[in-house]
Amino acid sequence: MLNIVIPAGGSGTRLWPLSRKSNPKFLHALSGTPATLLQATVNRVIPVTTPEHTYVVTGTAHAVAVARQLPELPDENVLVEPSPKDSCGAIGLAAVLIARKDPQALMGAFSADHIVQNQQRFLECVRSAIEGAEQGRLVVFGITPTYPETGYGYIECGEVIGDGPVRKVSRFKEKPTLEVATEYVNSGEFYWNASMFVWRVDVFLAELERQQPELFEGLQRIAAAWGTRDQETVLAEVWPTLPKISLDYAVMEGAAEAGLVAAVPSDFGWTDVGDFHALGEALRSSSDDPDENIVVDGTGVGNAWGDGKPTLVLEDSHGLVIVPQSGRLIAAVGVRDLAIVDSPDALLICDRKRAQEVKKVVDRIRDEGLHDLL
Repeated sequence: MLNIVIPAGGSGTRLWPLSRKSNPKFLHALSGTPATLLQATVNRVIPVTTPEHTYVVTGTAHAVAVARQLPELPDENVLVEPSPKDSCGAIGLAAVLIARKDPQALMGAFSADHIVQNQQRFLECVRSAIEGAEQGRLVVFGITPTYPETGYGYIECGEVIGDGPVRKVSRFKEKPTLEVATEYVNSGEFYWNASMFVWRVDVFLAELERQQPELFEGLQRIAAAWGTRDQETVLAEVWPTLPKISLDYAVMEGAAEAGLVAAVPSDFGWTDVGDFHALGEALRSSSDDPDENIVVDGTGVGNAWGDGKPTLVLEDSHGLVIVPQSGRLIAAVGVRDLAIVDSPDALLICDRKRAQEVKKVVDRIRDEGLHDLL
């Protein structure tokens, strides 16, 4: 049995104005079906777990919405972090709580905001990762790169371990320049780092204690009080003192140097939905529009021919990603490769090639004090 942990945090600033602090991207239906990204993540992993072994780590502002979207999960499996502490704090909290029930339990961590196209292949890779984890490895999923992406981190792999597909990870690499990314892809030794993991909790916690003793000790204090009358008091006292750090920096890079990390080369159609261009690429195969215009309307993926709700009039326009939320008519003539996001209180029009820069717009809005739009 695999214990599943789903970190569900962040505000998704590059998907503004669709994604907001109060209603972040993982609560939206962006997976090509009526299921939200969070619900799709749970549906994806259910064949290797159960609702009782599935945990979501989220912030106080989103705990109620998460519980409503996932009524099959026990209430106590929605773990609420008082403030964001990045991925190591969230995943570490779940790990120490799982370890209380079973110190050698198998645990997988899968983000709430990813899209996976090939479910069968995904499960095959998960089972390969389980085999590697049972041998005492911290296993990551290395996505076979299809082009030199500069927005992802990379992992460098070495020899194959045993008879299966699992390969030893020699090091993690940060987001590269285009020239370096091209070298990575051409070498065949580098994979995109999907930030998805499988391990035994005792192996992970041993590395956490070795590399991040302060974080480890704080999480152990929280775990000792969990479920008691002192839980909230200890959580309020200890949590603010914990370092804010990503899992890769905190544990995985050092574990790779120690020879403890392995990767499963994966080709299941993965996308980190980081911006509107990435969303369009992930959903392109779901649309049958001959002009490759994609409409994301909260019930799945439609096309530009429309069905009356919402109304679209597109003339000589190609490669658009349209998110209609205001109920107004959207019309476009002679435009290419844009994201058009029409919410009740804000309209975004963005060149898809510059979709990462939407974050700059959010920063400007924050600087202007327009916090109700965030």
